[in-house]
Amino acid sequence: MPKLGMEEKRKADVIDAALTCISAYGIDGMTLERVAEFANCSKGVIAYYFKNKENLTIEAFKAFLAYYGKKIEYEIDRSMTSGEMLDVVLKHILPPYCDDQEKKIHVSELDGVECMYIPYEDQAKLFVQFFSKTALDPKLQEIASESYQRDFQGIAKIIDSGNKKGAIAPVDPQSTAYGILAMAVGLSFFRAANIPLPFGGDNRKICEDYVKRLCGEESIRRTEEN
Repeated sequence: MPKLGMEEKRKADVIDAALTCISAYGIDGMTLERVAEFANCSKGVIAYYFKNKENLTIEAFKAFLAYYGKKIEYEIDRSMTSGEMLDVVLKHILPPYCDDQEKKIHVSELDGVECMYIPYEDQAKLFVQFFSKTALDPKLQEIASESYQRDFQGIAKIIDSGNKKGAIAPVDPQSTAYGILAMAVGLSFFRAANIPLPFGGDNRKICEDYVKRLCGEESIRRTEEN
């Protein structure tokens, strides 16, 4: 039995360990024994909280998807222009390359959203692992659908606000938000599959340029300068 008062911290550690294990070995190679080793706990602790590998995989997938929304929500404030808000969205759903291999996966809010982090290469590996399974697993499909519904509704609100203020070209917020999210997801697959642009460079520029055209005169910061 885990120590009283340590439940949330212990569960968060196990989720971080599960994601780390999936990034290293894949979902098929993720075992409760390996997760216990990464989490520095016993297999019994993991079974106590998550029962089995399937439940742990589901909760890890939820945490992985929720990470992006939490980081975006944390960084956006009402003083921003709609273009700046969309820039924050793109920075997280299609991040620019960075060499951050020394950092570790941490998706718990317990230490503050600012401390949450998934290294660049781990994001790509987790993305491929989870979505390859999602294509065949109805439970994971439901989780992905609910998460992306929330995401594109959030983007749609930004676009709708920009429309009303005249900062964004008149478009349907729902379909445009859906398209932006679909573009980012597709470009993420191309990144993970190492399919380069014909003219070189980071493929996120395709999505970034689309958003800049959408915003017209409104300037969007380039995340590479942050």
